[in-house]
Amino acid sequence: MLNDKFKNHLHLHFLVFIAGFTAILGKLITIEAVSLVWYRMFIASILMFVYVKVAKIDVRVSRKSLIKFLIAGIIIALHWITFFGSIDESNISITLAMFSTGAFFASFIEPIIYKRKVIWYEILFGIMVIVGVYIITLSEMKHMKGILLGISSAFFSSLFAVMNGKFQEEHSATKISFYEFVSGVIFISIFIQLFGGGFSMEYFSLSGSDFGYLFILASICTAYAFIASVYVMKHISPYTVVLTYNLEPVYGVLLALIYFPESERMSPAFYYGATIILGTVILNGILKNIKTLKRKET
Repeated sequence: MLNDKFKNHLHLHFLVFIAGFTAILGKLITIEAVSLVWYRMFIASILMFVYVKVAKIDVRVSRKSLIKFLIAGIIIALHWITFFGSIDESNISITLAMFSTGAFFASFIEPIIYKRKVIWYEILFGIMVIVGVYIITLSEMKHMKGILLGISSAFFSSLFAVMNGKFQEEHSATKISFYEFVSGVIFISIFIQLFGGGFSMEYFSLSGSDFGYLFILASICTAYAFIASVYVMKHISPYTVVLTYNLEPVYGVLLALIYFPESERMSPAFYYGATIILGTVILNGILKNIKTLKRKET
C-alpha cells in the first residue's frame, strides 16, 4: 500500500504532467487560439458551476472582490490566448521555453503588489534569463512572432499568479476560479462579437477530435487541475510545490519530442538557452523557499 505522503507527491507530479500536456493539446486542436480559449473557459465554467452546486460552496463576494476577479479573468484569458498563439506561430518547445521566463517577470511584479523591495539575486537571475532568451532568439529568428507571444504569455501568467496569491489570502481557490473563468468567457465573447466576425452556426461546428481534445483541456487540464492543486498544497510544502511545477516545461518539451519529433527537434543553441532559463528558474525557487523557511524559524 502507498502511504499518504507518497500519494500526494505522485498527485503533484501528475498535475505538473497535466500542465505540460496542455501544450500538446494546444497543438492537436485545429481551431485558432482565441476560439480555443473561449471553448476552454466556457466548458470549464460549466464544470465549475456544477461542482459549486454539488459541493454547496458559497460563492458570494463583495463588489470590490468581484471586480478584482473579473480583471484577473481577463488576464488569464490573455495568458492562454498568447500561449496557444505562440504554439501556432512557432512550436511547443519555444513556447514553453519562453513561458519559463515568468519567474523573471514575477520578481518585478511581486514587489509592486506586495510592496516589498526587489531582492538583489532576482536582478541577477533576470539578467541570466535575458541571456537565455537572447541565445534562443539568435538561433530561432524565424519564430520571432512565436517568441514574442510566448514572452507575453509568461508576463500575463506571472501577473495572474501574483494576483491570485493575494486573492487566496481571503477567498477559496474554487470561488476565485469560478468568477475568473466566467469573466474570461464574457471578455472573449465581446472580443469575438466586435472583432472576430461574431458567433454563427459555423463557429460551433467542431470536429469530433477537436471537441474531445477541448473537453479534456477544459475538464482535466483546467477545472480539475485548479481544484486539485489547492488540495495538494494543503499536504505538501510550498517549496516542493513550486520546485516541482518548474518541471512543467521539461515534461512539456519531452512530450512534444515524443508526439511531434519532426517539428520539435531544435538546434543545440536552443537547448543551451532553455537550460539557462530553466536552471535559473529552479535556482530562484530554491533560494526563495530557503529564505521563507529561515524567516519561519526566526
